[in-house]
Amino acid sequence: MSTQPIESPAKAHIYMAKKKKKRRIRPLALCVFRRGDKIFVSRGYDSHKDETFYRPIGGRIEFGEQGAEAVVREVSEEIQAEVVDLSFLGSLENIFTYEGEPHHEILMIYDGRFSDPAMNRDDVTVIGADDGDILYEGSWKTLDFFRAEDAPPLYPAGLLDLLDS
Repeated sequence: MSTQPIESPAKAHIYMAKKKKKRRIRPLALCVFRRGDKIFVSRGYDSHKDETFYRPIGGRIEFGEQGAEAVVREVSEEIQAEVVDLSFLGSLENIFTYEGEPHHEILMIYDGRFSDPAMNRDDVTVIGADDGDILYEGSWKTLDFFRAEDAPPLYPAGLLDLLDS
C-alpha cells in the first residue's frame, strides 16, 4: 500500500477529521469489598442521563498484568489503600452509554478486604483520585440500598445477581 504525501496542513486537518476513533473493549478489574450486608462502592454521575450510580472500585488491566494485580494497583493509586485476601468472584460484560458515548467492558470481579481496619467503619468516606483528578466518592452501602424499587443503579449490570449467587 502506498501513501501519498498530503499537500497542505489544511488538507491534513481534513484527513485527520475524517479518521474515526477506533472503539475498543476495555478490560477492567473491580473489587467488591464486603462487610456483612454492606459493600464499598464509588458514587458516579452521568450528566447526559442525569443519573447517579454506584460501582465497585478498580480499573483498567494493563498489558501483562493479572486482574488481581490491577485491583491492588488501582486501589492503591486511587484511594491509597491496601487490598488483601483477593478472590475471584466472576466476570461480567458491560455494554453501556456514559456521558453520551458508547462503551464496552469485560470485567473481572474480585472479593477482597482492606488491610486497614479503619476503612471498615460505616462513616468512612474516601475521595478517589487518578493523576490528581477527583474521580469519585467512595463509601459503604447496604445491598438492600440497591434492591429498593427507586434505587440508583449498581454497575456493572448483573453485579447484584453475582453477589447474591
